[in-house]
Amino acid sequence: MDKSHGIRRKTRYKLQKPKRKRGLSSITRALQEFEVGDRVHIKIDPSVHKGAPHPRFHGRTGEVIGQRGRAYLLKIRDGNTYKTVISLPEHLIPQR
Repeated sequence: MDKSHGIRRKTRYKLQKPKRKRGLSSITRALQEFEVGDRVHIKIDPSVHKGAPHPRFHGRTGEVIGQRGRAYLLKIRDGNTYKTVISLPEHLIPQR
């Protein structure tokens, strides 16, 4: 049988919640707002599949450069280049 080449492949441990944190996360994560220029950490919430950035960006920090509907545009440094990542607020944590 051929291997699956889906977006969540090779993320067995990366996209797993601890046992006591399983289930849907609080609504405040989805309702948080960011301004252009804010720095945010990308932490993918595995209970929300919609609007998640690619798992390669899990754990990265980026800058909010815009908004598209409910989603945010982030500028992430990947090596020597900058990439634009689109993510819903459920997968973002403000940098303190």
